[in-house]
Amino acid sequence: MAQKEEAAAAEAPASQNGEDLENLEDPEKLKELIDLPPFEIVTGERLPVNFFKFQFRNVEYSSGRNKTFLCYVVEAQEKGGQVQATRGYLEDEHAGAHAEEAFFNSILPACDPARRYSVTWYVSSSPCAACAERIAKTLGRTKNLRLLILVGRLFMWEEPEVQAALRMMKEAGCKLRIMKPQDFEYVWQNFVEQEEGEPKTFQPWDDIQENFLYYEEKLADILK
Repeated sequence: MAQKEEAAAAEAPASQNGEDLENLEDPEKLKELIDLPPFEIVTGERLPVNFFKFQFRNVEYSSGRNKTFLCYVVEAQEKGGQVQATRGYLEDEHAGAHAEEAFFNSILPACDPARRYSVTWYVSSSPCAACAERIAKTLGRTKNLRLLILVGRLFMWEEPEVQAALRMMKEAGCKLRIMKPQDFEYVWQNFVEQEEGEPKTFQPWDDIQENFLYYEEKLADILK
């Protein structure tokens, strides 16, 4: 079974990226938190190492992991065969907008009928029910779009509503997979900042393969 991380309510609060939030009793600090906008979508080419190590880790109970990190590769093929590729990542900051929705709103708001699109996502966790339904509807009306989603963890997979939405995605043509260790390595090499002092090669955590097999079995049961 995948690693279980217990949430300790009595402990000091932690940020969504595993960093301690200090001085929460400071009125100015509290004001900063309260005044945060309802949502902000952060975009870029490479995400910080500590974000990857915390957010993408494929634990069973994802205490503190309340963000979604979505790394994407978009390949648009012209009729003549030329392929234009773009890549980057999205991070949904605060509450109110999800990275999956932001992708279709800002990265790929419309598909040129003259092109064929092949899109691959590497996501820290699977979509919520609402985002899964949005994905299914988008694929249903965009026949020249193919979408492969590889996820590190399953989000609220025991909920019937979430299970039904994931099946809806499959019926719409979306390919949903659990990230294998080599997929985490691909993200490390192509989407994570190479910071000084960090190893150049991906260092898998001890239970990465065990957790992959755990989630792969759960997803197969949901989609069958």
